[in-house]
Amino acid sequence: MKKFMTTAVAAGIFFSTSAAVHVSAEEYEVEKEDTLWGIATEHGTTADNLMEINNLDADVIHPGQKIEVDASENTEKYTVEEGDTLSSIANQFDVKVNDIKEWNDLSDSLINIGQELDLKGVTENNQAQESSGEENATEESNEVTEESSEEANEESSEAEANEEETESASSSSEGETFSVTATAYTSDCEGCSGTTATGIDLNANPDKKVIAVDPDVIPLGTEVHVEGYGNAVAADVGGAINGNKIDVHVPNEAEANQWGVRTVNVTVLD
Repeated sequence: MKKFMTTAVAAGIFFSTSAAVHVSAEEYEVEKEDTLWGIATEHGTTADNLMEINNLDADVIHPGQKIEVDASENTEKYTVEEGDTLSSIANQFDVKVNDIKEWNDLSDSLINIGQELDLKGVTENNQAQESSGEENATEESNEVTEESSEEANEESSEAEANEEETESASSSSEGETFSVTATAYTSDCEGCSGTTATGIDLNANPDKKVIAVDPDVIPLGTEVHVEGYGNAVAADVGGAINGNKIDVHVPNEAEANQWGVRTVNVTVLD
């Protein structure tokens, strides 16, 4: 492949969780059999990014065509923290989940606390937006009312109770721990069959600890410990259960509403 007018300028930029390196724009001459996807992969970027910086309406390119293959992108290392999911990281840095998976050779959406991820598509503007968001969040937190403070204290007490439960479980549980978004469902509803994907009759066992999962993240039949819920088996699936998301089974609709939507830690027991 032919390259023209290649210039590189490296500068260290430090953020709270990672460091980035800027690279100036590089011009590339398209050769026969080239595809925009292949060029993007070779230069550590995405086809969508190349289309954007070259003002292309489609991904069709022609031999001899010259395109810019770098638009001052950063190659950044991000360390996964508690509560992170690929979706939350993608939203934070304004990139796509599939791009993060491609940059890091991930076959599924499972990530672990302390894992380092390459974020090749992150730009300085992304970081500026993130920094601005953090400042705004700090300003808003300084304007907490007495009512908000009381709610925060209640949530803190609940979090401490959940943390104690998780610590107790971890003393006897071995395996991987990761963060998921958890909702709740019940088989006690009109038109519900009550039978899970693995054949468990929840109407006959309303107190059975069962979770619905994305089998690509947690295989069916896996024994797990769910923070705030207890030990359970991955025995069901759902159309809206994708990636790092689970649905915990509860006996009735009232308990499902009480559960709401939470971010919890899941520990694989086997």
